[in-house]
Amino acid sequence: MSDRTRTTASVTSRRVRGAAILASLCAVGVTGALVAGPATANGRPSHGGSPDVVQSELDTLVADVGFPGALATYQDARGRSRDYRSGVGDLTTGARVPLDGQVRIGSNSKTFLAVAVLQLVDEGAVDLDATVETYLPGLVHGDGVDGSTITVRQLLQHTSGIRSYTEAMDFDATRHQYVEPRELLDLALTMPGKPAGTEFSYSNTNYVVLGLIVQRVTHRPLAEVLEHRIIEPLHLRDTYIPDRGEEQIRGRHPLGYHASTPGGELVDWSELDPSFAWGAGDIVSTPSDLNAFFVALLGGRLLPPALLAQMQHTVDADPGMGWKYGLGLMSTDLSCGGVAWGHGGSIQGFETGGGVGPDGRAVTVAVTALPAAMADPLAATKRINAAVDAVLCS
Repeated sequence: MSDRTRTTASVTSRRVRGAAILASLCAVGVTGALVAGPATANGRPSHGGSPDVVQSELDTLVADVGFPGALATYQDARGRSRDYRSGVGDLTTGARVPLDGQVRIGSNSKTFLAVAVLQLVDEGAVDLDATVETYLPGLVHGDGVDGSTITVRQLLQHTSGIRSYTEAMDFDATRHQYVEPRELLDLALTMPGKPAGTEFSYSNTNYVVLGLIVQRVTHRPLAEVLEHRIIEPLHLRDTYIPDRGEEQIRGRHPLGYHASTPGGELVDWSELDPSFAWGAGDIVSTPSDLNAFFVALLGGRLLPPALLAQMQHTVDADPGMGWKYGLGLMSTDLSCGGVAWGHGGSIQGFETGGGVGPDGRAVTVAVTALPAAMADPLAATKRINAAVDAVLCS
């Protein structure tokens, strides 16, 4: 048995049925961004906005869509924030959702990694149009996959043609299993790819490869690089990358629930080994920290203007949903004109999204189950998107 066969066998025993629910960590645009709750919900004064509208949005996600809980932070154009909540944080005890609690942010993590890559581009350590082979010789090769034809830019923008390893994972089997990044790549390479640069195809594997490139050129662990370059300089005190084998969420948090089939019984999935997400989606954060991150990024605090412009150069990702993909950053069309910039993230237990609108207002919302766990997953996703639009256009 080859090394690749052994590592693949250790990760999965069957094709994941999660692929039918859009897989873990798949981005769905700026999936949720709303403000809700009374003006004094967190003891801070209200600064603009309509609490009636925003509370209605959160309550609808809980009462009508079926999410156990929701929490959100709104930041106005002057940087003043409000935290809100709806539903319960624990279905067994009925405990309230903690204001600005910690959640797993899924693919919002990709934007953190993309920023680190672009900072290395600015420093001359990485070339956007260099091939993967330049940095990881001999590593990324498989059926229809050739690292000598795939560029760093294509990895960032999901046009590499490499399949997502999440299509072939058994998440139940790996929930409490530590998985090395190379195993994730090996799993992806068991599936045939497409020629690089031919089309957009969202793949978590792209960001595993990017993480490996960052480690190769910096000679440091990926978590350390992201902490030193982004989390610490921005003082994101409630944001962290789980340690090896760390399954519990460290701070105050609602429980995150998952169902094996849409509309099925919700089971507590708060504790899991996030190594299967790694650079594609393992970060833990809060709504307020995510607002601070995206505002800092779009305000030019993390990248020089030319590279931020590259990051915002998009390709069509899902015209039907009105979103486009740049270099680890998404834009979503707003009904009132302009776009919201952010990402979005999914991981068993949590769906987290947000965005920064044209006027500088920022919103982030987290719900405590994936839309895939709801009775109508597509309707649940659309309802979150509608809430984004309602708030940013209010």
